[in-house]
Amino acid sequence: QVQLVESGGGLVQAGGSLRLSCVASGGTFSNYHVAWFRRAPGKEREFVSAIRWSGGFTYYKDSVKGRFTISRDNAKNTVYLQMNSLKPEDTAVYYCAAGGRIVPGQVASGMDYWGKGTLVTVSS
Repeated sequence: QVQLVESGGGLVQAGGSLRLSCVASGGTFSNYHVAWFRRAPGKEREFVSAIRWSGGFTYYKDSVKGRFTISRDNAKNTVYLQMNSLKPEDTAVYYCAAGGRIVPGQVASGMDYWGKGTLVTVSS
């Protein structure tokens, strides 16, 4: 059983940056693909970014391409989401998830473990 804990959220002004971290414990983290999702107030959860177990392939939601960067350090059991040029519409609770598959268009379906989330608030 893998446990995931996110951190790094907070309040930032538009145009600012944050780096989210997702630390895993309880399993062989390097076996899993990892993804970030977010849920904005009053909206459905949506996919943000994903990275394969080796770190060799990354995927992004169109609206964050060029602004967000996902990376992982398997030696530290940690995945990062560097978020630059933040916009008010990026405000959401951000969740990391780990799983054995990345299914294009249905990334959540391939995730087996989920964290509890970290809140990101971007002020205008």
